[in-house]
Amino acid sequence: MSNQRVLVIDDEPDIRELLNITLGRMGIEADCVENLTLAKERLAQSQYDLCLTDMRLPDGNGLELVEFIQQEYPRLPVAVITAHGSIDTAIESMKAGAFDFVSKPVDLTALRKLVSSAIQSSQLPPMPLPAECPIIGQSKAIQHLIASIQKLARSQAPVYISGESGVGKELVARSIHKLGPRAAGEFVAVNCGAIPRELMESEFFGHKKGSFTGAHQDKAGLFQVAEGGTLFLDEVADLPLDMQVKLLRAIQEKAVRPVGGQNEIRTDVRILCATHKALDQEVLQGRFRQDLFYRLNVIQLRVPPLRERREDIAMLARHILEQLAREVNFPTPQLSQPAMKQLCEYHFPGNVRELENILERAFTLCESQVIDPVDLHLPDNTDPMGNGMEPANDGAGNHVARCAEYPSLDHYLQEVEKDILCNALEQAKWNKTQAAKNLGISFRSLRYRLQKLGLDDD
Repeated sequence: MSNQRVLVIDDEPDIRELLNITLGRMGIEADCVENLTLAKERLAQSQYDLCLTDMRLPDGNGLELVEFIQQEYPRLPVAVITAHGSIDTAIESMKAGAFDFVSKPVDLTALRKLVSSAIQSSQLPPMPLPAECPIIGQSKAIQHLIASIQKLARSQAPVYISGESGVGKELVARSIHKLGPRAAGEFVAVNCGAIPRELMESEFFGHKKGSFTGAHQDKAGLFQVAEGGTLFLDEVADLPLDMQVKLLRAIQEKAVRPVGGQNEIRTDVRILCATHKALDQEVLQGRFRQDLFYRLNVIQLRVPPLRERREDIAMLARHILEQLAREVNFPTPQLSQPAMKQLCEYHFPGNVRELENILERAFTLCESQVIDPVDLHLPDNTDPMGNGMEPANDGAGNHVARCAEYPSLDHYLQEVEKDILCNALEQAKWNKTQAAKNLGISFRSLRYRLQKLGLDDD
């Protein structure tokens, strides 16, 4: 790093000297002052790539400086130095806009990582959302969400992404990662409700060979895999209480201890989390630890449901149909005006995910290039709470049992569909037109399904 400057504010001469030497060895010029007054003077006189401040100062505190810089120099990242164990202070500073924090006694390796990441963040130009993680919409709600994503991408603060099922919480998390200084690192997403309880500690923190039956070799945990990147904890409310304690320590100490290991491993991971449940209510019910909630909920970002941004439905629908057509090299069908009207009036309890499923079904079954209301198969008078649904048939138990043999329901359904299609083709002696007729679907629908499942040899 060259031609980069950091403003250091600390009233202890030894700390200023340590930071000056450390930054100098990184090729960074350090400008050191001992109080808030001098810091504000230097900020007015010079440009900096990072501000590194102690929390306790003779004429104020670091939190005041964080708030001042947020107002006057919003693109300048600020990192705070806190006393050991003062996690509450660190959280308050990050809520106020601090980039990150480092605890005393200062760990120089952690400090160097923080400085590098912060300076990289300060040099990031304003960017649109990455093409591989599109967030579609022009409504005020979605534009506000996009602006928040772009701002939060420059911070290292934990973000709690709230919203109903199907709104795209993981898409938001990926966008925060892609726009920030950790974009070159791994984005590791984990569904906390899908990990068997007895394997959770090993999955999160790793294990050493021989630490338990079946541990035939060392294994890196999710924190190690996400080193230098982002760890996204989806459905974090599903974590059992004993695991919540261990996760809290890992986040606060920025270190993990593998199962069977003797030493802690320092980690450099940004934590993003999400759940469709109301996490504050989970705390009140005693199902989620208040201290972990406080640590994860440094910044809350709400993703609006689709019914709150109906003006985006048409744009989303066209985008989804274009993607579906591109995947199988088909022309993109159009939605008729009555079909589009029906979509825009539907309440979408399943949000964007439900819209995707509705359009994929219509795309598959539609006989022409125009999708009409009859092709959408929208439920009539659907109760958003799920009341009035028909009970499962008596054979459902068999499907549930077989589904347990697969990684997920989607994998099981794909295998069922493959079996049906292969049997139909065999019975029709691989005449696709006849097979489609026997299945009661169009040739276009059969061809789409074969391509989607990798069964088309054309």
